Amino acid sequence: MTGRQHTPKWNDEQADPGPAPQRARERFRSGLRVPTAGLCPGWTQANLISVPRELAYDVLLFAQRNPKPCPVLDVTEPGEVRASIFAGDLRTDLPAYRVYRDGEFVEERADVSDLWRDDLVSFLIGCSFTFESALVEAGVPVRHIEQGRNVPMYVTDRECRPAGGMAGPLVVSMRPVPAEAVATAVRVTSRYPGVHGAPVHVGDPGALGIADLAEPDFGDAVDVRDGEVPVFWACGVTPQAAVMRSRPPFAISHAPGHMAITDLRDATLQVP
Repeated sequence: MTGRQHTPKWNDEQADPGPAPQRARERFRSGLRVPTAGLCPGWTQANLISVPRELAYDVLLFAQRNPKPCPVLDVTEPGEVRASIFAGDLRTDLPAYRVYRDGEFVEERADVSDLWRDDLVSFLIGCSFTFESALVEAGVPVRHIEQGRNVPMYVTDRECRPAGGMAGPLVVSMRPVPAEAVATAVRVTSRYPGVHGAPVHVGDPGALGIADLAEPDFGDAVDVRDGEVPVFWACGVTPQAAVMRSRPPFAISHAPGHMAITDLRDATLQVP
């Protein structure tokens, strides 16, 4: 697994506060490479996984059987580079991509146009960054945004339900929450089932098979302060973990934490 990575910041010289999705995608296409937590508040962010058509049914079935980590927002036709919720170009308009061959992570890059194939089917899967604005509005701190880091993500010892040739472990993201605000965090995020919803675990990381919060499998470690509880949400990097376990011949994904910023409004995913 890949560990920590340098996290550049989106600063005032790079963008206006709260850039619209189209503007953000233009900047990514021009070479800006940053994690997307905290960007475009009010607009839904999504994970990307693109696989050859012959594997698409397995991925779709895997997502259907594991809706908590893999809530599907959209699926493209083979070869399409746009989606109904993403008016940009899926090959260029994310800040960073990962390429997998035979299940091995072979490279991270800013543009996958030259690798794109006419048979690739792309899945846009809900991302927990979408509900972070609601957490902040409710008074729940979001530490990785405060510290200018990528969210920490961990591979757990919980197995997802397999589907066809796809199998693998659950991946989670973690946010430290003051003990008195945990109930609020659960309540707020439970209203966003299309972007992972309520946490899958609160408290002891060991219960998920996580040995050390300071050593995430993806993203960056964040401070967990006195009086705070680690809270874990299902994560849309789970399909990448399944790719690494199942070893399909080819796949493209977003780089963890570097999401597709869609044209869908967060409010459309909120339930009463």
